[in-house]
Amino acid sequence: MLNYSDIGESLRAIADPTRGMIVDQLCRGPATVSELAAPFALTFAAVVQHIQVLEHAGIVVSQKVGRVRTCRLEPKGLAPLAKWIEQRRTMVERQLDRLAAYLNEEDAKDT
Repeated sequence: MLNYSDIGESLRAIADPTRGMIVDQLCRGPATVSELAAPFALTFAAVVQHIQVLEHAGIVVSQKVGRVRTCRLEPKGLAPLAKWIEQRRTMVERQLDRLAAYLNEEDAKDT
């Protein structure tokens, strides 16, 4: 069973444009906080806060070695959200398939 609070937290975490762009950057591979901060006109502290939100949601994990913190995506963190989306996509596709079958039957009756 899906945990809707986890899904809500994941959605809130990635809904912010800055955090969405951070996730996009991490799709290319691990990156340091400095590398993640480079494209933004934000303070380093603000970027760290965004990363902490993503970490709290389980989407990003980070590791500190010396003074350098490196972040990477945590695939398991996105899994509940992906499952939730997939379930809804499947339901909608089934409804559309039933509608298509009904319309095909109606077209067959008219000819």
